[in-house]
Amino acid sequence: MPIEILMPALSPTMEEGTLAKWMVKEGDTVASGDILAEIETDKATMEFEAVDEGTIGKILISDGSEGVKVNTPIAVLLEEGESADDIDSSAKAPAKEEKPQAEESDKAADAETPEAGYGRGATDANEAQGKSDSKAPAAPKSDKGERIFASPLARRIAADKGLDLSQIDGSGPRGRIVKADVENAQPSAIKSDSTAPAKDAAPVAKAVAAGPSADIVAKMYEGREYEEVTLNGMRKTIAARLTEAKQTVPHFYLRRDIQIDALLSFRSDLNKQLDARGVKLSVNDFIIKACALALQSVPDANAVWAGDRILKLKPSDVAVAVAIEGGLFTPVLQDADTKSLSTLSAQMKDLATRARDRKLAPHEYQGGSFAISNLGMFGIDNFDAVINPPHGAILAVGAGVKKPIIGKDGEVTGATVMSVTLSVDHRVIDGALGAQLLNAIVENLENPMVMLA
Repeated sequence: MPIEILMPALSPTMEEGTLAKWMVKEGDTVASGDILAEIETDKATMEFEAVDEGTIGKILISDGSEGVKVNTPIAVLLEEGESADDIDSSAKAPAKEEKPQAEESDKAADAETPEAGYGRGATDANEAQGKSDSKAPAAPKSDKGERIFASPLARRIAADKGLDLSQIDGSGPRGRIVKADVENAQPSAIKSDSTAPAKDAAPVAKAVAAGPSADIVAKMYEGREYEEVTLNGMRKTIAARLTEAKQTVPHFYLRRDIQIDALLSFRSDLNKQLDARGVKLSVNDFIIKACALALQSVPDANAVWAGDRILKLKPSDVAVAVAIEGGLFTPVLQDADTKSLSTLSAQMKDLATRARDRKLAPHEYQGGSFAISNLGMFGIDNFDAVINPPHGAILAVGAGVKKPIIGKDGEVTGATVMSVTLSVDHRVIDGALGAQLLNAIVENLENPMVMLA
C-alpha cells in the first residue's frame, strides 16, 4: 500500500514550515537515509531524510510552499510492485476508515500511560497514573457535533485539569490531541461555567491583545507611501513568543553598575598571551563565564518554569542572543561553567556564524535556563530584555562607559562602568534570590581572575 510522507516536526515547537526544495523528483528510487527535501522552520533550514525505501510516486506539495502544517501529506512513496495507479485508491481510504482508525489509535495511545511499576516501581513516576483505574472520559464533541479526536490519556488529563478539548489544537496524526497538547495547553483552554456573554468577551479580549487588524492599520496610512513586508516564519514566531512572554510572564527588573577596568586589563593581558594561538577573547566571553559560575553559586536561580512546576538544572546552560537578518537566535552554550574562556569563545563564534547562516540544529538553540542579550557594542547604555520562556531570567548588557565615580578613599575618580539589567520571572525567582544571582555575576566580573580559580 502506498505510504504517505508527512511534513515532519523538525523541532518540538514546530507547527508549520516551508518546503524549500525537493531533492528528489517523481519516479526516483530512494532508500532509508536519503535526503528527500530541504525544509525551512522558523529558525533554520534543515534536511529531511527518508525513513522507508521505495519510489517517489507523487509529490503533493511543490517547492517553495509556505505554511505547510506538520503531519500534512507532502508526497506518496510507492513500495515494490506498486504503481502510480494505486495512489488514488489509497488516498481515499483514510476518509472512509477515519473512525475505525481513530478507535484503533485510541487503543494504541493507551501505551502513553506506563504500567504500574514502570521503570521505578510505585513511585512518583506512577503517581500520575494513579487515576488510570478509572476509564477515560468519552470522546468529546465540538459545538457542531463533530467528534474531537484525542487519546484516552489526553482525555483523562484534560478532565483532571478542567480543560476544554475543543479549545486545544492537536499535534498528533491528522490533528489528534495527545498528552503533550493538554499538558502544554494555555489557560484559555480551561472550561468556564460563566454565562454566554462572558464567553463572547473572549474573542474581544483576544482582538484587543493582538491590536487593530491589518486592514484597519492600512486605512490609517492611506495616501502615504510605504512598503509592505510579509512576515516570515521566524518573525511570526518571535512576535508570538514575545507577546506571550510579556503577557504571561511576571517580569521584574534588577539593575546594577559594574566597574570593568580590572576585567579590561585582564582581558588585554590574556589576549597578548593567546595571540600565538589565534585566540581573541571578547568581553562577552567573560560575561558568559561570569553568569555560568553565578548560576552554580546560586543554584536555586538555575531554574525554568514548566507550567505546573519548576525545573532546577544542575549544569549551567547559558543562551546568548545573536542578531541575524530578520530576527535573532539564542544558541545555547551547554555546561558553560566547566569550560575555559578560550573554549567558550571558540564555541560562541561557531554558533554565531552558523546562526547567521541559519544552519543551527534545534538542540543548539533550545533549552538553557538563562540568557544574555548584549547591545553594548551598539552603544546602548542600558535596556530591559524580555525573558525567553521557559528561562527564569535574562541579563541585558549595556556598553562600558567612562564615568566619574566616588573611590574608596572618598575622592572623585574615573572608571569604566557597564550597566546591566536582570529581567526575572517572579514565578521562578523571588526578589532576594534574583539579587543574590546578580550580585554573584557582578563579583565575578569585577574580580575576573577569580573565574579562573
